[in-house]
Amino acid sequence: MSGDSPMASPLRSKNENGENNEHTSPQQLVLDVAPLNCVPYVGPTNPDDKSVSPEENTDDTETIGPAMIFLPSETTSEDLDSIVACTKHGVALTGAAATGTMGPIIGLVDIGVLEDSYYFRVSLPGVSPDKKDFSCDIESDGKVLIKGLTTTGEKLVVKNSQVFHMLTQNLCPSGHFTVSFKLPGPVDPEKVTSCLANGLLEAVVKKR
Repeated sequence: MSGDSPMASPLRSKNENGENNEHTSPQQLVLDVAPLNCVPYVGPTNPDDKSVSPEENTDDTETIGPAMIFLPSETTSEDLDSIVACTKHGVALTGAAATGTMGPIIGLVDIGVLEDSYYFRVSLPGVSPDKKDFSCDIESDGKVLIKGLTTTGEKLVVKNSQVFHMLTQNLCPSGHFTVSFKLPGPVDPEKVTSCLANGLLEAVVKKR
């Protein structure tokens, strides 16, 4: 190894008889050890690891994995639609659904695929099932837009004529929200079966 080290090494030289002469200070500790080899650590091979080394990566597009985007409050619906359209399986939340930080999260989406149809389910805890408050629109290009109203997050809860003062409010705050995402391919919006129950929206839509 070359270069200076925080711990000074003894200076070694040879005299005419080939004997080693050591020059050390009286206060210096002499460590007679073999030199260390510095090599990069690669680690064990993981058969499930699909990543490639920089030398093997011939694609100019860099994969960053999951990410979050924070948008300013004046973001337009057109801007949001453009961002969602650029993602393959992205999900966009607005309104009250975007402010919850604890408890069950509104807008978690699972998508399944069959030969002739798509299946999706969306987590909607505390969402009003009333038709005047809730809607789910599916367009032919596969875009799904859910609009609703959350009923959780209130400071007072009335149950059986009793009024409870909430000590904690970890669920999504009350208010209007939207959840939008896009299915993997085009669909037939006229051929949809859906059900909203127990805080979960499930739907099956035929492919086009």
